Amino acid sequence: MKSPLNNLSNLQQRIIAAIFGVAIILSAILYSEWTFIVLFCAISVLTQLEFYKLLGLDGNQPLTYYGTMCGVFINIITFLIEKEVISFQNYFLISPLVTMIFFIKLYKKRDLKPFQNIAFTFLGIIYVALPFSLLSVLAMRGGIYNYEIVLGCLFLLWATDIGAYFAGTYFGKRKLFERVSPKKSWEGAAGGALFAAIIAFILGVYFKTHRPWEWYCIGALMVVSGTLGDLVESLFKRSIAIKDSGSTIPGHGGFLDRFDGLLLSTPFIVTFVKIFS
Repeated sequence: MKSPLNNLSNLQQRIIAAIFGVAIILSAILYSEWTFIVLFCAISVLTQLEFYKLLGLDGNQPLTYYGTMCGVFINIITFLIEKEVISFQNYFLISPLVTMIFFIKLYKKRDLKPFQNIAFTFLGIIYVALPFSLLSVLAMRGGIYNYEIVLGCLFLLWATDIGAYFAGTYFGKRKLFERVSPKKSWEGAAGGALFAAIIAFILGVYFKTHRPWEWYCIGALMVVSGTLGDLVESLFKRSIAIKDSGSTIPGHGGFLDRFDGLLLSTPFIVTFVKIFS
């Protein structure tokens, strides 16, 4: 059955989907640490499955379900360790779990390029599951849940996307990285950076977990690495000749399209927070 949203413009679809999506995300983050981990574990699973599905379109055969299971395990164990429910030594369980990928591929007789597909399986874990698991490192400080840093990062991500979308649509002329993404412009990037700076200022006033200068640094990391993360995902899609990673989210494409900026910005933000904050 054709969705009623298909009769709306792309912008209208984006707005409606964003309202529902933001409501779900904010509710889960604000309610408790348990709804937080359930939310991002689910998003991680959907994003990783989408990533493996796209690899399959190009003839690859990653271990889709086992790789995704490894991603779920990493998300959950990171959360439990950061919450101080279990000890840090349990991180070592990850090593034999992911090593099993080699043994499983050993028995896949129809796989003509086993090591290439082993690499793609690991890539799904590193590119998707690991960054989502790092959100637990941001959210849990001394075993106590604090939603401000996670919300702040999402607000900065959304501000960058919104600012870039409208500035690029109305003022975009100079191509940012035409070889990878012909539609992205320097004007759009500047618009995203400006809107993110405004949000960083507001976060510095109302969110007391970090000082104002730290929010500006986090915002800068989000703008730069988030924009590059978006270009990396565009490079991935271009390599397999597709426009969107999926059609799960009306007007936005797939989960990979929606969270690509977060995937490559989170490692930088976690490093900054752990070292300088």
